[in-house]
Amino acid sequence: MKLTINSITKSISGRVIRSNTKNNNQEFSGLFTVLDSAKKGDIVIRHWINGKGIKIANEKDVLAIITENPLENSIELAESLDFPIIIVDKIENANAFALNYSLNLFASNSKKVVVSGTNGKSTTSHLIYHILNNLGANVVTNTDFKSEFNTLIDPMVSKLISDYGIEKELDYVIIEVSEIQGWVNRLMKNHAPIMTTAINPDVTVITNISLDHIDLIDSLEEIYKEISKIIRVIRKGTIVLNKGDQLVSSLNEFKNSDVKSFYFLYNDNHINNEKDKIVSFDNKNIIYNDEIILSLDEIPFKSKHFIENILAAISVCINLNIPLSNIIEGVMSYKPLKRRFSKLNENPLIIDDFAHNPEGIRATINAVSKINNGTLWIVSAIRGSRGIEINGLNSKSLVDSIYSCKDIKVNLIISNSSDFVDGVNIVKLNEERIFLKVLNDNKIDFTHFDKLHDALSYTYNNANIKDTILFIGAQGMDFAETVLEDIKKC
Repeated sequence: MKLTINSITKSISGRVIRSNTKNNNQEFSGLFTVLDSAKKGDIVIRHWINGKGIKIANEKDVLAIITENPLENSIELAESLDFPIIIVDKIENANAFALNYSLNLFASNSKKVVVSGTNGKSTTSHLIYHILNNLGANVVTNTDFKSEFNTLIDPMVSKLISDYGIEKELDYVIIEVSEIQGWVNRLMKNHAPIMTTAINPDVTVITNISLDHIDLIDSLEEIYKEISKIIRVIRKGTIVLNKGDQLVSSLNEFKNSDVKSFYFLYNDNHINNEKDKIVSFDNKNIIYNDEIILSLDEIPFKSKHFIENILAAISVCINLNIPLSNIIEGVMSYKPLKRRFSKLNENPLIIDDFAHNPEGIRATINAVSKINNGTLWIVSAIRGSRGIEINGLNSKSLVDSIYSCKDIKVNLIISNSSDFVDGVNIVKLNEERIFLKVLNDNKIDFTHFDKLHDALSYTYNNANIKDTILFIGAQGMDFAETVLEDIKKC
């Protein structure tokens, strides 16, 4: 089908702003991309654009810009340059259109996987990617350690697929879909089903459901409702569900009749009558079809949440018809994604994890407490510009986790990371206050630093070689590994 500015505008329910409309039927033969990478004939999608952006796009001979928020003098400048701006009410619709276009153009014959859920999406996606890549398949995933490519705010996923697809024919596309998406307290309602519909996956996996994104959504019920929409829009293939998570397991009732179900389950002490549709872990082994396929000793990491991610990845690959021997080989050779329980140092043992919500914090501290032999040092970054609710809950999860570390001495260090976070991740005063208040109210001793470098330096220089140090947090802890290397050189 021939695409033009007019036809694209109609498909995404937008409106074109330009002084001369005679060229609106010009055929689109470029790519959907971001402004920095745009070339002649491309269409740029940005959730906001200002006059400077319009000028850059015009100089690059970009075909058009799609935006939700034209700022400053952007409309006036575009009209004076006769440069088309397509304004939409929902930028996610534009990005879903771009994603579907890129998949059809560069990956029409590929098998597609959607990975969603509250925790474990990135590790599960990266595991699946590794298993397939280990086979020699041409595979692409939008998972990266900073989670910058799994958004519908900008066309990063479309760009990723087109960049790879231009060079090689894709066999598999693994797309991590955030169950909740938005920015600045603006929830992108129906984000996950819109993305999933655009992908039309062959296999979809839901890792778990718990409370997160408190700045955008305020109840577990709402999160469940959003995730359930993913299952409702799937029209083919298989859904893989965490049977040990009651909310996830219940999603099966929403599936269409043409969709198959498959389960994974941690700590299953028996194989029930769904044995040929379940991958399970019985505290010692991973079992499929009543046979042991991996022992605990053969699994790269032993924590519950990591084993659940392995079970999910194995389940997806089984439903992609990957030989079991290749799946096992892939799991055994896997090295984790950066900042997913990454080991940064041996003596003292230093673990870095992207634990950024209550469930993730509890799971990570619980896992580290089981391998700790001395004092446990926890360095936690406050989540900047995410609101008081999530920071209060994160702080409470620290309290609960520390109290559960029986017979273990815990030293807690808190950081605002003001020396490294950018403008959209600065810790606000009310966020700092609620975080520290919860600790004080629960009589938890801690040391608070404004700068990440000071927090890490204090911890590293005071820890014993037999101790364990855990770095947890989102953006505020992203530079911990680099900072640590500088500290070790001093």
